[in-house]
Amino acid sequence: MQFGIGTGTLVLIGLAVLFLWSAVKILPEYERGVIFFLGRFQAVKGPGLIFIIPGVQKMVKVSLRTVTMDVPPQEVITRDNVSVKVNAVVYFRVMSPDKAIISIENYLYAASQLSQTTLRSVCGQAELDELLTERDKINKAIQEILDKQTDPWGIKVSLVEVKAIDLPEEMKRAMAKQAEAEREKRAKIIHAEGELMASYKILEAADLLSKNAVSLQLRYLQTLTEIAAEKNSTIIFPLPMDLVKPFLNMPLKKE
Repeated sequence: MQFGIGTGTLVLIGLAVLFLWSAVKILPEYERGVIFFLGRFQAVKGPGLIFIIPGVQKMVKVSLRTVTMDVPPQEVITRDNVSVKVNAVVYFRVMSPDKAIISIENYLYAASQLSQTTLRSVCGQAELDELLTERDKINKAIQEILDKQTDPWGIKVSLVEVKAIDLPEEMKRAMAKQAEAEREKRAKIIHAEGELMASYKILEAADLLSKNAVSLQLRYLQTLTEIAAEKNSTIIFPLPMDLVKPFLNMPLKKE
């Protein structure tokens, strides 16, 4: 008889422990508990110590921390008919835990699917040059669409970043040739501008030297000195005809 009483007591103690274990919940600062009473939404509780009635009340935990979601590469055909692969990352957080549980079955999966379709839609409406040069504009457009669509779910999309745009190999080669041609174009323009500036300076120097004969002779002698500094140089020094002409007019002596 004593053995039966002891067993019953142990059973009651065990049931009490199980009841308390099921009834007492502790939520950290970044989590909230959505409480349902007999299937109906009752309240959002937490953080801290929470008591629920097992079998009558049910609690679903929801994290309020920012979620970083990778959007896998998506096949996109741009407005100018270029096939590319685009992937992105989406940052969002739950603002209303009750809506995130009641309004949508699985808000993480739903946000992932919506991000993929929105990425394809927005990138498909842009041209390739816009995707490569106006990425901030693309990011903002995707973020605004996602934020508007997920607002009924109690979710706030704070940031969207397009991470990479993979181009076909033939497109990469074409863009490389275009970049090389652009560099050559700039180099030729810079060279032509340099030649133009040099010609102006030479013209100014010629005007200055032409105004003073002594300066012209000094420049002439300086040029000869520079030429003579080179090895194995043969210099032909021209003489003015005024100096040579008297000798040419002299009569030849007959023997």
